[in-house]
Amino acid sequence: MPQKVVVIYSGGMDSFTVLHKAIAEGHHVYALSFNYGQRHVKELICAKSVCEELGISHKVVDISAINQLLAGSSLMAPDSTHEDIQVPEGHYAADNMKSTVVPNRNMILLSLAVGYAVSLNARAVYYGAHSGDHFIYPDCRPEFVHKMNDVCQVANYEPVDIVSPYLSQTKIEILRDGLAMGLDYSKTWTCYNGREKACGKCGSCQERLEAFELNNATDPLIYEG
Repeated sequence: MPQKVVVIYSGGMDSFTVLHKAIAEGHHVYALSFNYGQRHVKELICAKSVCEELGISHKVVDISAINQLLAGSSLMAPDSTHEDIQVPEGHYAADNMKSTVVPNRNMILLSLAVGYAVSLNARAVYYGAHSGDHFIYPDCRPEFVHKMNDVCQVANYEPVDIVSPYLSQTKIEILRDGLAMGLDYSKTWTCYNGREKACGKCGSCQERLEAFELNNATDPLIYEG
């Protein structure tokens, strides 16, 4: 049944697909993006542009003050609090991608999104956890999502569902679904480096390029080199 839902929308290809899936299901979508001090802040520009084009509500919330508490991730832009940890290159694997983990990120973002949902009288929060992230990111694993959902049933007077439509699917399958919906992935940003063009070398770029290749499709993004 169509209802108000909040979609955590980073501007990346997974959340872009989730956003459109929620819209296709007929829900009244409220997109929510976070500036948490990420190096790849360009994704927020993509998110803003897409939401303006779709004519849907979109909030970008600056929570970069939490940088004072979170350290050790290569995704965080260097400042007086953080050293410059370089984004690793190579295939998306636990050994080289572990430095991209931002401590407790999804619990923080989900908690804020649930608060927003309650204020809107929305009954669900959508986010783009998928099976490719399970091994690397603890807060994308099914056990985390299920327990977070349990908590969000009792944390407020009205229960809020945590919905991860691609929790058991890979990025390859997410892209396949999005291509079937006719989505334009030139409107997304995946690269973990915050440069003008995607690097094509970091694990996130490599996983994206592999997903397009295995779907016999061409990535519309322009890459360095």
